Amino acid sequence: MGHSEDPMACLLSRRRLLALGVSTFPCLVGSRAWSAGAAPPQRIYVQPLGDGISDVESAFVQEALPAFFNVEVPLLPRIALPRAAYYAPRNRHRAEKILEFLTPRLPEDGFRILGLTGGDISTTKDNFEDWGILGLATIDGRSCVISSFRCKRNVTGAAHAKIRLGKVAVHEIGHTLGLEHCPHGGCIMEDAKGTVATSDNEYDLCGDCRQFLSRTGQALEERRAIPWPRT
Repeated sequence: MGHSEDPMACLLSRRRLLALGVSTFPCLVGSRAWSAGAAPPQRIYVQPLGDGISDVESAFVQEALPAFFNVEVPLLPRIALPRAAYYAPRNRHRAEKILEFLTPRLPEDGFRILGLTGGDISTTKDNFEDWGILGLATIDGRSCVISSFRCKRNVTGAAHAKIRLGKVAVHEIGHTLGLEHCPHGGCIMEDAKGTVATSDNEYDLCGDCRQFLSRTGQALEERRAIPWPRT
């Protein structure tokens, strides 16, 4: 029996994933100067996975994250999707296995690692063994993965899909910082409720989500250079 797949399902486990450092030679993009006495920006590494994600899409994710968080966003060299994550019955990759693959690849100076793919990804959700998603993260975890595949459904053009992808990146990194789905409409942490189109009405983190991050010691970017129009 067919079912409608939720594109923003997230793994809401409380377990923490420990990162093992590896040597890398990243391309630093999105670096920012910081004033004396201010906390230095943390590093969220973007890891392109496979050939399906474009350099333009990767660059937009690098632009989106520093608009919300006090971070640098280095780009790691492109690598193949892990074979162990491939799910042959649906010709796509299991997101939880991608997280297992990414976590030990977080560089020693990194805060989080975000996997970025153009292929379809899925995970187990409720009674569905294989549920198609836009992204997956572990609450308070060190890694997350997002896909541009479902961002391209019923779009007006490439720019529309790219904006959706940037919002998904902020959403999943928000989960790794402890944020769960938000009940406020228009907040980037809002539950997609079964459709990627929900992201089209999102613009920013709501006040409640921003206060949560402040209370838990997460540095927020206050310059507000959000790279998409207000809805």
